[in-house]
Amino acid sequence: MDFVAFGLILDDIVFPDGRMATGVLGGGGPQTAFGMRLWSDSVGLVAGVGQDLPEAAWAWLRESGIDTTGIRVTSQPTPRAWQMLDADGRRTQVWRATHEGLTEQLSRSLKHVPASYRRARGFHFGTHPDEPDLYFASGLRRLGGLVSLEPFRPARSLLTSNALRVLLAAADIFSLNIGSAQSFVGPGEPLELVGQLLRAGTRVIALRMGQAGSLVVEASDPRRVVRIPAVAVKAANPVGAGNAYCGGFLVGWAETRDIAEAGLRGAVAASFLVEQVGAPVVAAAIHVEARKRLEALRPQVEILSL
Repeated sequence: MDFVAFGLILDDIVFPDGRMATGVLGGGGPQTAFGMRLWSDSVGLVAGVGQDLPEAAWAWLRESGIDTTGIRVTSQPTPRAWQMLDADGRRTQVWRATHEGLTEQLSRSLKHVPASYRRARGFHFGTHPDEPDLYFASGLRRLGGLVSLEPFRPARSLLTSNALRVLLAAADIFSLNIGSAQSFVGPGEPLELVGQLLRAGTRVIALRMGQAGSLVVEASDPRRVVRIPAVAVKAANPVGAGNAYCGGFLVGWAETRDIAEAGLRGAVAASFLVEQVGAPVVAAAIHVEARKRLEALRPQVEILSL
């Protein structure tokens, strides 16, 4: 297995106008795996689920060519949560699961990573910025693959310089949105935020800015910041787009070591999640469309400087 994503929950999404979409595959892992699968044929998912996971979810994984060796079926139900979206873009998550069930299904351990996944070229998972799973990240890095991290929520308060340094040092790639970045270091314009995170010790950073695209930069060339525009699609649902970006970015970076190419692949992956509820099946037509979007976006890349 070349690329591995972690986690699965079922989302019950409530849109600002009152519409609902229930039982949508979420939790970061499936969307990240989608982003990976656009650009790689070898993708696996590690997650804990219950016997109640709908057949439609299993079918999506099979039809998308995502390996399920790492999915363990336990006696606890599949984690489930309300995702309530506000008109201003904010999202509130409310769990529909017991503490015991969440602990069983969402716990991360190297023992859950199958032997066939341990030589992967890249791993991605989301972490809590105030309680980061540094031990797990360290274990993955010892396996030899790239580790990509994303905070799945803003920090409760500004991080101390040491806490920020330790968090960023846990990953080869750190991807976050503007809200999370500002919760780490305080208010600032995107270029200012990127500069602060670079000085804190990140290796590769992708700052996601929604419709404004993303800023990507690597520590070895810190003055060269690449702005990747967002793909122009009709927005239907923001849930999961960041995860898909992370999956596409990780594959792009692992395969090319070209920061712009990685950002382009991330942006294209995110575009498919934005324009519909849930990820489409990764089939031949999706691969063709992804390549079209990639080539159309490439001329719009901008090189900035700090």
